[in-house]
Amino acid sequence: LGEGGKLFDQDMIMRVAHVLADIAASGAELGVVIGAGNIWRGRQSKEMDAVTADHMGMLGTVINCLCMRDAVERCGAKAVVFSAIDMPRVCKAYNVQSARQAMSEGKIVFFAGGNPFFTTDTAVVLRAAEMKADALLLAKNIDGVYTADPHKDPTATLIKDISYADALAMGLRVMDTAAFAMLSEQAIPAVRVFGLSEPENVLKVIDGDPCGTVLHP
Repeated sequence: LGEGGKLFDQDMIMRVAHVLADIAASGAELGVVIGAGNIWRGRQSKEMDAVTADHMGMLGTVINCLCMRDAVERCGAKAVVFSAIDMPRVCKAYNVQSARQAMSEGKIVFFAGGNPFFTTDTAVVLRAAEMKADALLLAKNIDGVYTADPHKDPTATLIKDISYADALAMGLRVMDTAAFAMLSEQAIPAVRVFGLSEPENVLKVIDGDPCGTVLHP
């Protein structure tokens, strides 16, 4: 959501919003987890309390979700923000039944908040499991899962298809260990990893484009 030193890149935000609105219009039930790296990342110092830092990051996800809800509503879609941190004057308190109901009504559901020591990867998998998702689309700043970091290793190659267990055994850092464990335990049918540099890639993936990587049980 932020680019080139900006906290919020309005052009990118509206591109993403139009894509999400188009997905919702197709009849798909859509839940979205957004990180907060454009606002807060990690800790300011080694001495800073980790829980405090994580709480600040969680509040950042609420800000980002409110921003995206506003954007998709301006695109004509219906949306709602559920936060795992109760703040009733700002958004709805998260619970599974209410979120499932909102999705069944065609609303784009944004999941904000979380828990200390949980990464956004783990939060994504947790919400996917709770919503009984058919698939998890993981849009990253890289266009799939590679044998190594392609920014550091020029010999790294794209892996098109891999199991959760093999990805974990190979130490591929597309998601953290806790997220991989939950994927396996909850038998989530598939995770599709692809690049978000072009937001329209989400539509391509839904339409069957083979870009990126498929992870599966």
